[in-house]
Amino acid sequence: MNKKGHVLNAALLSIGLGYVLEPSGDVPTFVAIAEISVPVVLGALFPDVDTAFGKHRKTLHNFLVLGIFLAFPLLFDNLRFVWVGVLTHYVLDLFGSRRGLAFFYPYEKEYSFPIGVTTTSKWADLVTVLITFAEVALFAAVHYYVVPLDGGLETVTALVGF
Repeated sequence: MNKKGHVLNAALLSIGLGYVLEPSGDVPTFVAIAEISVPVVLGALFPDVDTAFGKHRKTLHNFLVLGIFLAFPLLFDNLRFVWVGVLTHYVLDLFGSRRGLAFFYPYEKEYSFPIGVTTTSKWADLVTVLITFAEVALFAAVHYYVVPLDGGLETVTALVGF
């Protein structure tokens, strides 16, 4: 995916997550959307910083980088959703393109999903939206049935098993 696709995904995801966390549809919902949007957009754009240095889809598109961002809520509560942007960037690159990701970088083997579209395809935006809906549904399922995603430190410790 290109930057446009990642920003579209992050914006729609922020709206969806805002409604998942605050389903009332009034002021608290819009406050949640505003609070979530900045870290999710930042996280969604961060992995592509490796286009300026390193190897694209390797240097910043791996599990080590995701792990660092998963630790953000432990240190920076205001950025507790930045990992969502990073994770969904990987998902969009994996399922919304034809090229793979080097999840175990510096081991350079790229893992890919057998289907996908090129960033120049007329279907790229539709694929982005469909992937985003699936991500919102998955986050809602986790939030309602596994662990609440708005719990801050409690959520992180529950997710990692402490």
